[in-house]
Amino acid sequence: MIEKRPLRPDRLRQIPPSFSWIDHRLVRDNYLGRCNHSALALYLFLLTVADSQGLSYYSENSIGRYLQIELTELRAARLQLVQAELIAFQKPLYQVLSLESPVSSASPSEPRTGQPASLGEILRRAIEGAAQ
Repeated sequence: MIEKRPLRPDRLRQIPPSFSWIDHRLVRDNYLGRCNHSALALYLFLLTVADSQGLSYYSENSIGRYLQIELTELRAARLQLVQAELIAFQKPLYQVLSLESPVSSASPSEPRTGQPASLGEILRRAIEGAAQ
C-alpha cells in the first residue's frame, strides 16, 4: 500500500475564512460528466468568487475576460450548469447551489410520499426489490 504524505508540508491547504472546499460529490455523483470544459471553468470561477451563500454578481463581460471565452460560449456554459442544477441564474445574480443528494433507488411503482418510513419498512422494500 502506498503511504500518503504531503509532498510539500510547508504548503498544506487550509480553509480561509471566505472559502470552502469543493464538494467531492462533483466527482462521485458524476456532476463533472454533465458539463463541458467551459461550463466547468465557469463553475470553478463561481465557486471561487461566491459569498457564503453561493451568490455572485459578476457581469458576463467580466467573466468572459477572466475565463477568456466568448459570450456565446459563456451563455452555453451557464445553461449547462443550470440544467445540471449546479447553479441558478437570474441576471445579474448567480447562485452556486448545494449538491442534491443522490437519487434514491426507490421502486418507481412506489411514489414518494414525503412521509418518514421506519427502518423495517425500508429494509422490507429493499429485500423485495432485490428479489425481483
